[in-house]
Amino acid sequence: MPSLPFAAWAYLCGVVGLAAGLIATASYDGVDWPAFAVLAVLFLVCDSTPARLNVERARVSLSFAASLASAVLLGPAGAALLGVCAIVNAQRSISPVKRVFNGAQFALGGYCAGGVFELLGGHRFSGCQVGWVLNVFGPFIGALVTFVLVNMALVAGILLLAKQESPRELVSASGQLAVGCLGYGMFGLLIAGLWSWVEAGPFVAVLVLLPLYVARWALQQTRAQRQAQAATLAALCQAVETKDYYTRGHSERVSRGSVMIAKEIGMGHARVRAIRYAGMLHDVGKLGVPTKALQKKGRLTDEEFAAIRLHPVRGLEIVRDIGFLDEALAGIMHHHERMDGRGYPMGLAGDEIPEFARVISVADAFDTMTSNRSYRRARTVEEAKEELRRCAGDHFDPGMVAAFLTALERDGWEPPGAVSVPGDGVAEVARRDHDDPTSPLEVS
Repeated sequence: MPSLPFAAWAYLCGVVGLAAGLIATASYDGVDWPAFAVLAVLFLVCDSTPARLNVERARVSLSFAASLASAVLLGPAGAALLGVCAIVNAQRSISPVKRVFNGAQFALGGYCAGGVFELLGGHRFSGCQVGWVLNVFGPFIGALVTFVLVNMALVAGILLLAKQESPRELVSASGQLAVGCLGYGMFGLLIAGLWSWVEAGPFVAVLVLLPLYVARWALQQTRAQRQAQAATLAALCQAVETKDYYTRGHSERVSRGSVMIAKEIGMGHARVRAIRYAGMLHDVGKLGVPTKALQKKGRLTDEEFAAIRLHPVRGLEIVRDIGFLDEALAGIMHHHERMDGRGYPMGLAGDEIPEFARVISVADAFDTMTSNRSYRRARTVEEAKEELRRCAGDHFDPGMVAAFLTALERDGWEPPGAVSVPGDGVAEVARRDHDDPTSPLEVS
């Protein structure tokens, strides 16, 4: 945190100062302090065990539920004061500065949510009135949306100013984050209803913890499943690269390059995830190609040439039953098609080529050109850029090339180092690479 840019420090101090001023000047007349004490305990328990999402480094605090309940039961001032409890979070990994910022943004979100709830007339319904939930539902939804928007806006501000995330990445992840926040926030209506309508009182904390932690467990299971999927795909990539050691790390780099293009052209989070998988597995069909064809020095026979050109089909056969790949399958099958229709395996042209395949084709060729091969040295990044420009329209989709070049200017690219060839007599590796647009395969 001490390395934060000045703008981020100024923003952080502004948010904390605004929250401190609001809490110091607010009126706490009419706050139900027994309810505050119970909600504070519930807030602290929940905030110390956040739920992990399938967005990198993203977590949703279960305390959203307590904060939203406080907006209903305690009013704006009480909800703001409850938010300060985030400073006392039991997670040791959270630095003091982050704790203070979290407390401030929870306080501001709670105050705004409580204000919207009152503005929409939610405070007029209380006690054991019949239909309490129906009457309060509309104002509560307004408070919930307000709380989530304020929370996400304040967090996005510090992340952008600290240069920890780009605007495009935040927009891509915002959908899943918003769903998680809204979902946990809805538990706030349950808490408030149990307290006000059923008159469960302090027992509400015990009653609500079980469904909250069941929801958290479900999210954790989903995350664990996603991690297992990623590990499975990584194992397949390692198997491919064991057969063709000149492409060590190639799949990972193609995946990264494909994601760069996908984000640049505005793909949503789910499609970005799918194209990451497609980039990882684009050459999995090499598992069905004879090793001698992949590592042969000199010209290929007609049979060897045909086997290599069929590797996209083999790849589809290998992974087609992996349900979560979805659109990635089209990228794996068609990443060697060309815009002029002279590619393989089906000779598709132009917009007939699936979008995923057009993305992977650019990233695949670029990484191949900037990697060392036995028959030539690695081209520089600038040389590879120029080759992409030259081949745009005939070989590659010009829009994908332009997107990749823009992403390269922003994010840069680190080419791979030299490849260590095993010293077991298998040093006669192919003089050509099916991924290299500047050195096409040769047939005897």
